[in-house]
Amino acid sequence: MVDSSGRRTVASNRKARHEFEILESLEVGIVLKGSEVKSLRDGKVAFQDAFGRVDGGELWLHSFHISPYKQANRFNHDPLRPRKLLAKRAEILRLAVKVEEKGLTLVPLDVYFRRGVAKMTLAVARGRNLYDKREKLKRQTQEREASRAISDGSR
Repeated sequence: MVDSSGRRTVASNRKARHEFEILESLEVGIVLKGSEVKSLRDGKVAFQDAFGRVDGGELWLHSFHISPYKQANRFNHDPLRPRKLLAKRAEILRLAVKVEEKGLTLVPLDVYFRRGVAKMTLAVARGRNLYDKREKLKRQTQEREASRAISDGSR
């Protein structure tokens, strides 16, 4: 699926939008090996427990699983290795300050290719409590029912 900006989404972290309150997002590049790019193009990725971290002025992605590429045999990569993320130094420093705040973390939202280059949307997020999740689901259900009632009334 390619949108008007030339962005082909490979995978989305739908669970992150449920588990976290997204405060701000940032587009970053990903440093990958050749077999990782091939596997990423096939969509063989898993966001489970993935998070970003600022270490030594650099941005790193941890626990992001990219499955080994079958045809790469002995030249394959470690599926869970930490991957460096590319962003401007000022943006990294700004993220580092925000993440030091209590309860904030860096969460990957989606992975995509733009003009042949692998990119990721990284978000500064705050974890939701169970009651917040229930409240959000209740609100969405009410909005859906209201829009159905409006569309049924116009028929």
